[in-house]
Amino acid sequence: MGGRKAGIRAGAAISCVLLLGGCGGAGNNGSARREPATVAKAPAQLPVPRGKGSKSADDFNGDGLRDLVLNDLAKSPDDAHGDDAGIGIVYGTGAGTGTTHGLAPGARQLLNPARQAARTKGRSPAVFDAEASCDLDRDGFTDLVVSTDPPYDGQGRPPVPLQILFGSPAGLTGRAVELVIPAAARAGNDWPDQPVCGDFDGDGAEDLVVHASDGRLSYLRGPFTRKGAPRAAGKPLPSPGTVPTGPALDVNRDGYDDLLVRTAEGPATSALVLGGPAGPTRTGTALPSGIDVALGPFGRGRALDAAVGSMDGTSLRYDLPTAVRDSISTPGSVLDAGDFDGDGVSELVSSGAELRILRGRTTGLSATGMVTVPPPARGTTRVLTVADFTGDGRADLVVRTYDGETKDTVAVYAGSKEALVTAKPTVTFSTSEFLGMNS
Repeated sequence: MGGRKAGIRAGAAISCVLLLGGCGGAGNNGSARREPATVAKAPAQLPVPRGKGSKSADDFNGDGLRDLVLNDLAKSPDDAHGDDAGIGIVYGTGAGTGTTHGLAPGARQLLNPARQAARTKGRSPAVFDAEASCDLDRDGFTDLVVSTDPPYDGQGRPPVPLQILFGSPAGLTGRAVELVIPAAARAGNDWPDQPVCGDFDGDGAEDLVVHASDGRLSYLRGPFTRKGAPRAAGKPLPSPGTVPTGPALDVNRDGYDDLLVRTAEGPATSALVLGGPAGPTRTGTALPSGIDVALGPFGRGRALDAAVGSMDGTSLRYDLPTAVRDSISTPGSVLDAGDFDGDGVSELVSSGAELRILRGRTTGLSATGMVTVPPPARGTTRVLTVADFTGDGRADLVVRTYDGETKDTVAVYAGSKEALVTAKPTVTFSTSEFLGMNS
């Protein structure tokens, strides 16, 4: 469609959640045997649990448990180069039943562009990728912002490619609606993309920030209507870069969400943009050039800290929003963070040739007891997300190993108080299980 395509990552570039990387699970001694996990036969499809609404993140059916979003699903060997298969959702199950909580591959849903996307000029989009998620209409069910490829002849301002699928007690049902960005909130002729959710004005409703043009952001105040319109939207805001990056966090603990804005995709400098009563209007700490940035409380009692990953190693800026520099020698250019042992301090995940987890302690990060995580299967492994899928207060590690476009393994390693993550996956499945599903 001509715009940048970030894809949803529950930890893209800034968060206490994960991005790209290695894989796997680790034992109590900080490492695990490199034995590929065996993926069982696809489980029988289960109904999506019905919820009553919650405040949990990524909870599309409102049952109190986090759900998993998957882009770039495995394709049929007979159609390896075909159109986008859609978006896969794996729902959490077990809430209130007395049984084990967590992701259940059987409770899966395929969001197909032909069935779920809004049509533009009578045409369904060929591209249908999840970009961001939050409760935009404030009804207790998480909504999904999706990127599409509407028709465009290259003349003048392009159409808005973003659509919203609204959550419900049955999950993400019905057709999406096009996101409304008022003309006065746009700038230039770039594609309006890179949506980031957050409560940037502190009123309790989720807002959206979207890339505009010429170093500016479109700021859309929530809550949103079921027709995709924001409560309000003013003139575009100045921005220190062109790539707004989520998820948003309240970095300086002032009650307003903040976001990271990169100057470009790939290796680039970045800066915090701080929220306030007027939204994300103030540029905060500038961060050095890097491939990735992770934020998290890496020591007890600290404000959020920033870790910047580059090919030369990892640099840290503690106690944001000030720019006090510290450093730690850690291989790996792609970073993220999550509290795997539930002690209130985040661990730093560093990935390159291998994926390592550095333990967070009261005094900060420590390489002592570092966990090396091997891949769950052969192929190229990437970290999908870090989040608490079981409701036990500990982050879980979700990775995906690719073997071409037609084979993959998704593995979930549960957070562990003693070992940070379990030695073996607690859940494994393949996104090929979405093939042929009726959404």
